[in-house]
Amino acid sequence: MKIEHIHGRQVFDSRGNPTIEVNVLLDSGAKGRSIVPSGASTGIHEALELRDNDPNKFLGKSVYRAIDHVNNILRKELRGFNAFSQRKLDERMIEIDGTDNKCNLGANAILGVSIATAQAVANGLNIPLYNYLGGEGANVLPMPMIQMIGGGIHAGNVIEVQDFMIIPVGARTFSGAMEIAFNVYNSTRKIFQNRNLITAVSDEGGFWPQFRSNETALTFLTEAIENAGYIPFKDVSIALDIASSHFYADDVYNFSSEKKQMTAEQFIDVQESWINKYPIISLEDSCAEDDWEGWIQLSDRLGDKVQLIGDDLFTTSVDRIKKGFESKVANAVLIKMNQIGTLTETLDAIDITRKVGYRPVISARSGETEDTTLVHLCLATNSGQIKIGSMARSERLIKYNELLRIEEILGNKASFANPFK
Repeated sequence: MKIEHIHGRQVFDSRGNPTIEVNVLLDSGAKGRSIVPSGASTGIHEALELRDNDPNKFLGKSVYRAIDHVNNILRKELRGFNAFSQRKLDERMIEIDGTDNKCNLGANAILGVSIATAQAVANGLNIPLYNYLGGEGANVLPMPMIQMIGGGIHAGNVIEVQDFMIIPVGARTFSGAMEIAFNVYNSTRKIFQNRNLITAVSDEGGFWPQFRSNETALTFLTEAIENAGYIPFKDVSIALDIASSHFYADDVYNFSSEKKQMTAEQFIDVQESWINKYPIISLEDSCAEDDWEGWIQLSDRLGDKVQLIGDDLFTTSVDRIKKGFESKVANAVLIKMNQIGTLTETLDAIDITRKVGYRPVISARSGETEDTTLVHLCLATNSGQIKIGSMARSERLIKYNELLRIEEILGNKASFANPFK
């Protein structure tokens, strides 16, 4: 199967912003398509998402330059390339780009071609993408983290913490986990309604907060778990994405909504107090992306108590994950394909995450699409945890629905991951 044709076009993500879609046609007639997501909560060490920055076109957010690179550079350079050689394909695109952060061609252009090629090969073989990438052993349905309340830059910065999520630790199957999520989500809605709070949703589908305290959301969510008939910790636990890089500057963590400024040690004190009061088992980006001293303190104090995920800290980078392990910080890594820019680099990041004894958590972005590749990546690598968003918005539900289909297809071969038991 050799690459016959590549075509990129501008489409829209879940926020209505332009993004890039890529079609790949093989000489066998097999086709693949990908749509690249976009993050709002982006780390400074991520590969570059190339946008035009022309204020007269889509407020500067158009991606015509990235599309031009697909249609004029990559199309020409990759025509006739063996599509089975995914690693060589990705390495060739990195070589053509010639930069550390893919700023010449754009990580969005490169990733679009990378994923669409893998999709084309899987379609040509008439097998699911997760089997093409992971073989017959790809059979582990992941434990989901499901957003219930959105905050931070995904919800107008009303409060600082970005995601208040549940982990249905009492579930025995993926479909059972989704039933628990449905019940807690609607219980959360009822709490908002009973308090005459608007039930609008944030970028990832969680309810948009209208309170001025981060801890209030934890109180609401714990109440929602109990009102839905579940026992905190036993049936349902809480995960937080703190996204602290967005309110950190000059060695200070600033909760402006609460008029509270904290050192790293004081901020860790706050998070530890939350762990002691609420059924929290996972924290993400509890310290800022380059606050390594804060991360060391955090990991020393809380690393044995909860899952500590690095997102902006690691940016799906093998080198940064290695540095994290050597510095003895965190114990889990958030995996986002567009942070690094190719499929094989993403697989390498998952591999090194496992080798150093950390947990991989496959994640969507806040600006998502109808593409379901991340679901297949999670299955292919048996990663065991996935973070997609909430129980609303079709760009989220299409991924949950894909997992439900896969669960049904696998039948008795399916295993359900529960890293917290």
